[in-house]
Amino acid sequence: MCGIIGVYGSPEAARMAALGMFAEQHRGQESCGMAVGDGKLIRLHKSMGLVQEVFTDAVLETLPGDIAIGHVRYPTKGSATRFNTQPHLVETLFGPSYALASNGDLVNYTSVRARLEAQNVYFNSDNDGELLVKYIAWQISQGAELTAAIKALMAEIKGSYSCVFCTRDELVMFRDPLSIRPMVWGKTAGGAVVVASESCALDTLGVLERRDVPSAGIIRVNQCGVLEVENDPSLFRSQSHNSYCSFEHIYFSRPDSYHFGENVFDVREKIGALLAAGDAELQADCVVPVPDSSNFMAVGYAAAKGIPLSLGLIRNHYVGRTFIKPEQTIRDESVRQKFNALPNFFRGKSVVLIDDSIVRGTTIPQIVKMIKAAGAREIHLRIGSPQVRYSCYYGIDTPNREKLAANRFSLDEIRSRTGVDSLVHLSLEGLQHCLQMPDEYCYACFDGRYPLEKQ
Repeated sequence: MCGIIGVYGSPEAARMAALGMFAEQHRGQESCGMAVGDGKLIRLHKSMGLVQEVFTDAVLETLPGDIAIGHVRYPTKGSATRFNTQPHLVETLFGPSYALASNGDLVNYTSVRARLEAQNVYFNSDNDGELLVKYIAWQISQGAELTAAIKALMAEIKGSYSCVFCTRDELVMFRDPLSIRPMVWGKTAGGAVVVASESCALDTLGVLERRDVPSAGIIRVNQCGVLEVENDPSLFRSQSHNSYCSFEHIYFSRPDSYHFGENVFDVREKIGALLAAGDAELQADCVVPVPDSSNFMAVGYAAAKGIPLSLGLIRNHYVGRTFIKPEQTIRDESVRQKFNALPNFFRGKSVVLIDDSIVRGTTIPQIVKMIKAAGAREIHLRIGSPQVRYSCYYGIDTPNREKLAANRFSLDEIRSRTGVDSLVHLSLEGLQHCLQMPDEYCYACFDGRYPLEKQ
């Protein structure tokens, strides 16, 4: 899971892209990059670090042009190195010709890469984005027109990918046939075209209207205008419906985003209300979310139960999201730096603690320990998702099933190890009840029913 941004038709394209990337910083905090086209050349700047650290005013001054694509990275495939930072460029004797940034993961990366390498295609990284851009460049080198090259990609390459692609003078956006990751686009009042992983980035850039990039859709933007190629998704997939990632609504997306036809905050409030409906007999003094992704779940729970909502945990917003840290030791250290209990707030209270999920099961025990040390009398943990039992192959870093808490311990063992008085997860049926189009979602991390098998 990463964040992408694309801008066409503004002399301030690089600055707009940087603002959009900053709005999507929650989607990836390891590294970031940007490619900018001025009609003659594509310039690239990328580095490890956060957007504000990497894209200073001095750096943005070196990136002229009216086309920009950007990326914030959360590593799933490929190590944490600059080589794996996106966007990726394809260079010719006349300078870089193509650049691409992608959000998602490919399930047949290894076999497609082997086929390209057999055609003497060279790779600098082990990142999905480089495979995608070099596949397109290889198709073009074989005589394919750009749209035909992307259609060939959709027919052969399987997985999740929401991509922004640019030439020296054109922006192209395209999306996998199952629409696993969110992707929205629109125009500003000044006529610039903007595309992003989340609508919150479009809001930041003043986009007035927004639309999803359709499943298997290809949208080309150049001096001739906007050309929408709406492919029939059935040409590229075996199932009749989409497979939107349900975990986007649970954790990854900002609550002020709108995608898959839903307000993210609405879904989270419904989750909280449904958890409350199952707690008819529970009496407590307050409802406390683990900030920030659980905030609106707690709002829904507190409203449904008539229990005061209290922000008893204070988050240090200068510490990134712990789930997407690359190493467990870093996650543990980040928890200690990230949260602090309000002094004298928890003493003697019975607390309903709301969290979005338990994945590895290493973060929540530290939080519970902190709240107990602050004097809480009881802690009742409510989780706004089903138990995570299966690995995700579409852009979430849960590669090993044996590391997932639900597969290592029984529910009662998790409750005991966590140190809470009671523990309840939202059921899969409950999650589906909170979604307007439940049949259009992927729940593979909960039920193991993969729309695309790992190859």
